[in-house]
Amino acid sequence: MNQVVPEDGTLLPLMEEFYTIQGEGYHSGKAAYFIRLGGCDVGCHWCDVKESWNAELHPLTPADEIVKNAASYPGKAVVITGGEPLMYNLDYLTTELQRRGIKTFIETSGAYPLSGTWDWICLSPKKFKAPLPSIAPHAGELKVIVFNKSDFAWAEKHADMVAPGCKLYLQPEWSKATEMLPLIIDYVKENPKWEISLQTHKYLNIP
Repeated sequence: MNQVVPEDGTLLPLMEEFYTIQGEGYHSGKAAYFIRLGGCDVGCHWCDVKESWNAELHPLTPADEIVKNAASYPGKAVVITGGEPLMYNLDYLTTELQRRGIKTFIETSGAYPLSGTWDWICLSPKKFKAPLPSIAPHAGELKVIVFNKSDFAWAEKHADMVAPGCKLYLQPEWSKATEMLPLIIDYVKENPKWEISLQTHKYLNIP
């Protein structure tokens, strides 16, 4: 039987939750509690958490339990990721986290309507299922994964959609880093509005 996620967001398909160091983007190097929700239909072939795609594999977990677990750690920032977390209503989860003084960050492809209240939104648009235009103005950070040369044009397209002041990052796809990083370095030198994001947690072997 297919599990039904309540529309009020009080139960969510939790794949994993763990306390670690944020490895990518603007908040890289900071302590954060990661909440990874199951379910994604964006389908990036290079995704390093394909086990997150099928929400049916991940138990529906009370949002109150997730909040309690997050609140037990000294770091008061939560990163909600996936999968694609905006497949679900995140209003309840984020409200309860913020009530406890925990900052709420999200990493999303932007393929679904925005829910939740956020201290930081990282928009990482994917060609496989393009983001909704309504998401871009709310992003504090645009992080584009560079898998091939055509991704630079994709990055510029979305840079034109975000608000002034949004941080712009180009990040090499891990398996193509050796090939793509020199191109990214040259691109950033020519287009200094962009910065480079690296998956530092992989270099440092941090989960």
